[in-house]
Amino acid sequence: MTEQPTTPFNFEAALARLEEIAQLLEKGDLPLDEMEKCFVEGVELARRCEARLSQVEERVETLLAEEDGSVKRVPFTEDEE
Repeated sequence: MTEQPTTPFNFEAALARLEEIAQLLEKGDLPLDEMEKCFVEGVELARRCEARLSQVEERVETLLAEEDGSVKRVPFTEDEE
């Protein structure tokens, strides 16, 4: 059996799918089996998104690390260009 190539994780697409799943579940008009499938998919996507966010946070902290090992905290504002 040959392995299928894995598609790269797309955070934005996963987040959009999570929003879609949330809307489907909120409606409440899906059959129970379909609701369960959506719920399971949503939990898996949420976990992958959380893991990706943690990776990015760790990478940013590494990039901002000072020579003494402390982390340089830089406030984020949307106004900065």
